[in-house]
Amino acid sequence: MGIVRYISIVAMPIVILLIIANALKEKVAIFDIFLKGAKDGIEIVFKIFPTLVGLFVAIGMLRSSGVIEFIISIISPITNFFKFPNEILPLAMLRPISGSASMAVATDIIKNNGVDSFIGILASVIMGSTETTLYTIAVYTGSVRIKKTRFILVASLLADITGILVSIWVCRYFF
Repeated sequence: MGIVRYISIVAMPIVILLIIANALKEKVAIFDIFLKGAKDGIEIVFKIFPTLVGLFVAIGMLRSSGVIEFIISIISPITNFFKFPNEILPLAMLRPISGSASMAVATDIIKNNGVDSFIGILASVIMGSTETTLYTIAVYTGSVRIKKTRFILVASLLADITGILVSIWVCRYFF
């Protein structure tokens, strides 16, 4: 375990030194490239900022309005039939929308059910198996100004659903 800890401590400084050494060897103006990259990064932030503000406002409204609890009450008979744990439904619904909201829900699930419980393990596996889809789509498509995201959204949400279902299957099989 000591060697893993040592490698994790020295990995980033070594990578930075290798980049600097390669730039010196190739006679590249590394600081100018760094400044250009920083400038491009700031421009991208300004391009996607309105999209992110709209997304965060929508997430806040969704959480505050009680819509999530209403949807859970409607779909819980279906999920009960398929033995989908109701405690996971808020996480499954929020994970594609918001990373911070899903982290809060996952933390709450683990706090209420325990770290080693089936529900706690399932929440952790779902968090690792899915992506904050809407945020990711907003960032990537907003930075390159893609307007038609219909097919990207469908494919990404199907991947999230698959990740959630496989997480449930894996947790039931292994835990």
